[in-house]
Amino acid sequence: MNFEFTAETILLILMGAAIGALLTYLKSLLTIRKHKKELNEYKAHLERQMKITDAGNSTLVTDLEKIKKENENLRISVKTLGQKPGRAELRLLNIYDAALRKMMSQAPGFSSAWENSLQEAESEYEANETGLKSIVGKVFGSGTGVSNNSNNLQQLEHKN
Repeated sequence: MNFEFTAETILLILMGAAIGALLTYLKSLLTIRKHKKELNEYKAHLERQMKITDAGNSTLVTDLEKIKKENENLRISVKTLGQKPGRAELRLLNIYDAALRKMMSQAPGFSSAWENSLQEAESEYEANETGLKSIVGKVFGSGTGVSNNSNNLQQLEHKN
């Protein structure tokens, strides 16, 4: 194989290289345009998602603030109702009643048992006032079905 490098051959080689470079450049332009279009679609999608998330977060924040205000108002209402005349006496009466029932079931006739029962009854009554015990009782049940029946039986025996 004998190649002669004439002006025509060199010109054809250079033209082929130029056409190849031009085709490669055009293909890369089309690929870049395709990628830019895809990137713009991703940006638009991300922007939509961020707007949706922001709207959801802002509604959650406003709902949370509204619920906090309602909770504070209810807490104040409960405190106000607890300060009504006769409430302190009713509270003490309930505490004494619970303490007497406990004392009679545990150890009748001992003053130390009375003091222990009174302290337990006060702590239970305060737990009921805060609502924690009633909420737990509603969710998990009272859990004292047997002891309540025995307390009821003892009260009936005491009355007779």
